[in-house]
Amino acid sequence: MKIIPAIDLKEGKCVRLKEGKMDQETIFSEDPIATAEHWFSEGADLLHIVDLDGAVSGKPINNKIISEIALEFPSKHIQVGGGIRSFEIAQDYIKIGVQRVIMGTSAIESPEVLKDFSNSYPNQVVLGIDALDGKVKTEGWVKESGITPLDLIKVFEGLPIAAIIFTDISKDGMMSGPNFEATSSLAKATEIPVIASGGVSSLSHIKKLSEDKLIYGAICGRALYEKVFTFAEAVKTAESRL
Repeated sequence: MKIIPAIDLKEGKCVRLKEGKMDQETIFSEDPIATAEHWFSEGADLLHIVDLDGAVSGKPINNKIISEIALEFPSKHIQVGGGIRSFEIAQDYIKIGVQRVIMGTSAIESPEVLKDFSNSYPNQVVLGIDALDGKVKTEGWVKESGITPLDLIKVFEGLPIAAIIFTDISKDGMMSGPNFEATSSLAKATEIPVIASGGVSSLSHIKKLSEDKLIYGAICGRALYEKVFTFAEAVKTAESRL
């Protein structure tokens, strides 16, 4: 199982939120490029970057910083989400060297955009599913869609989508563990690789996720920044299922 460090950008700084609430932030670094360099130097081969301001505003806000990271580390892989609501915006990110773009809100509000992009750029789009109480939320986790994650993946099954990132919003940043049951159920329901996100806060959480061979990866944020475990320890634990 792949371990993917996260960088959440808010007003140009690396932060972590609690339950996705923009007013409950912890700033971990004011230098996103140095933070990216740190995770790559630790051995990460994929970095998860979210433009939090972009997710709320509906358009890229921290894209200049993301572009600088992509240009600074051209041989490394990054996936970017937050405010990617059109084909053109997604394409702009690919052109600057981002390997994968994450679409969440547009999957609900403009599914044809995600479908068209996945067909034009196979395996370079990730379906972002952020759920609370079993229903997908959009626009930076503030708008209720009324759609379940299982219903949403049916819309895109069979398309060349790189992965699904599933986040239980109630777990995000809370250090209480991911929603194992919901993540596992989603992985069983689709052929698309599923990445767990939100609440991964101990090596035991990583071990439990890795025991489900259908789960492709886990995104780690606050626990890495607070040094609950190291990236190397996380990788070793994730690989122990082999």
